[in-house]
Amino acid sequence: MKRTKKERQNQLLETIEETPFVTDEELAEKFNVSIQTIRLDRLELSIPELRERIRLVAKKQFNKVKALDPEEVIGEVVELNLDDEAISILDIGAEHVFARTGIARGHHLFAQANSLAVAVINDEMALTAKAEITFKNQVHQGDRVMAKAKVTRAEREFTIVEVNSYVKRQQVFRGVFMMYRSRPQKKSKISNP
Repeated sequence: MKRTKKERQNQLLETIEETPFVTDEELAEKFNVSIQTIRLDRLELSIPELRERIRLVAKKQFNKVKALDPEEVIGEVVELNLDDEAISILDIGAEHVFARTGIARGHHLFAQANSLAVAVINDEMALTAKAEITFKNQVHQGDRVMAKAKVTRAEREFTIVEVNSYVKRQQVFRGVFMMYRSRPQKKSKISNP
């Protein structure tokens, strides 16, 4: 069924409000129009491009972070609920991959997950005491990695944070981080992941 321009733009606006990190390519496919049509619609509706939407959301969320400075976070923190959960996005560029294979170097995925585990801690200082990590699948140049952190247990001086990273819903990394915090927790929190 063919939509009018106004109908399409209204649905486009709703879609971006519901899923702000949707790409122009995904929108073009959803609405069965060209990418250029989506870009023109966004321009008419004053909706910024994806990178700018991510940056704006990240800027709002980062004000909540206590244990890191902005330049210390790897990726863009797009959701943050201190001592509970957080999400960051990292776009894999040429600087993140091996030149010969185009496969991302593991330390970038670890750095994204580790900095997110630090950011989710509601404390002025949080340090990684221990990490158990598993690389599940390869990540390539051009991929967008979404890391999701969840606090699974909080004890007096340590907080356990599980981080799972995905590229297009496929898990690529898993880490369980034991985080030391400078202020002891008053009560224990246990949640099932």
